[in-house]
Amino acid sequence: MQYEQLAEDILRLVGGKENIRSAAHCATRLRLVLADDTKLKKAEIEKLSGVKGSFMNAGQYQIILGQGHVNKVFACMMGEGMHEASSDELKRDAAEKLGWFQRFARTLSNIFVPIIPVIVASGVLMGVLGMLSAFHAVDTESGVYQLLDMFSNAAFTFLPILIAFSAAKEFGCNPYLAAALGGIMVHPSLQNAWNMGKAGQVTEYMDVFGLQVAKIGYQGTVLPILLAVLVMAFLEKRIRKIIPNVLDILLTPFFTLLITGIITFFVIGPIGRALGNGISFVLTFLYEKLGVLAGILFGGAYSSIVITGMHHSFHAVETQLIGDVGVNFLLPIWSMANVAQGGAALAVYFKTRDKKLKSVAAPASLSCLLGITEAAIFGVNLPLVRPFIAAAIGGALGGGFVVFMKVGMQGIGVTGIPGIAIVEQNGILMYCIGMAIAFVGAFIAAWLLGFKETKA
Repeated sequence: MQYEQLAEDILRLVGGKENIRSAAHCATRLRLVLADDTKLKKAEIEKLSGVKGSFMNAGQYQIILGQGHVNKVFACMMGEGMHEASSDELKRDAAEKLGWFQRFARTLSNIFVPIIPVIVASGVLMGVLGMLSAFHAVDTESGVYQLLDMFSNAAFTFLPILIAFSAAKEFGCNPYLAAALGGIMVHPSLQNAWNMGKAGQVTEYMDVFGLQVAKIGYQGTVLPILLAVLVMAFLEKRIRKIIPNVLDILLTPFFTLLITGIITFFVIGPIGRALGNGISFVLTFLYEKLGVLAGILFGGAYSSIVITGMHHSFHAVETQLIGDVGVNFLLPIWSMANVAQGGAALAVYFKTRDKKLKSVAAPASLSCLLGITEAAIFGVNLPLVRPFIAAAIGGALGGGFVVFMKVGMQGIGVTGIPGIAIVEQNGILMYCIGMAIAFVGAFIAAWLLGFKETKA
């Protein structure tokens, strides 16, 4: 591959280096934020040898080049005098091109993606302990089991602290102050929110200047701490403007934490809890009342939501569900939609005569089974239209099945085959069958619907 020539061709077809506001790359894709999208010649770029597909998402124009190749092409582009943007610069420039709702979804994504690993780890350990307990392979009264059980639920018990630290970086306030605020919200002196749910009532109150404040913790909640840190960021910036520089390190943190804490317990906390409970109630109601129909609708529509980038906001909703009802029943549905994209892409691989499309479709199909769908969606199925519709059909079939079988997961962010690790132990077999239904269903639908070779 002539990397220098490919870099020159890409620069020319995106409108020249002067039309690039920010440039970076990930493991497989070149990521560009363009000043003027109308200068982009997308169809011509996708015809270039070495380009496996391209798409516009969340304000970024992403060109799929493949692992190893992208590094070399990017290096050639940097040799043309361009500046390599940091991750923050790229996100900031891309965000300026998004609508308000897309920016909102991206903000939630930036907050929750960093904490996904710890939630996944906790979910996997919960699943292992649940399986061992179900098969009576371990004594649940033993010290080892109790220790591991403590390990498995710690992330959810102290979830507000994790979210606070991540949200502070996104909202622009002191992350350690935010973490302290999260700690206040789950302080041992407060009644544990989960225990309160089991008891069904509040048993303790605090008398604060004649006002009765419920001594309820916010374990496992999401919205209260998000709103609290947002207010903290607002207050910290304004308090710092008032406090003299010589007293800044002493008084700014003091007043910021004190005022935000008071507002949180009197206003933000109760409102945030009510909103979070309301979201969980509505989703649970739809899940239970619509049943299979909910799985069909959500599974069929999910990939269309992915195109808009709005799916990033689902992490917050899923985390709230785990805290409120103890299980994530949405993620198995999303997983079926992702796997279905792979089935449709594999049908394209066998059906097309275009060698370039074949080279993209096969690995894209495999990546969907691992939960990575961008290459299949934007490089294969969406440009050909009908395979994308076929994937929606497969996602609907798989989604309906996992809802019918009540498959749940104990984490967020992991789909496809890796998602087996966080599936509830009594639903692993049904989850695997659901993936097979989604994959094969999408493959058959794509094969029958076909596609126009000219679009490849």
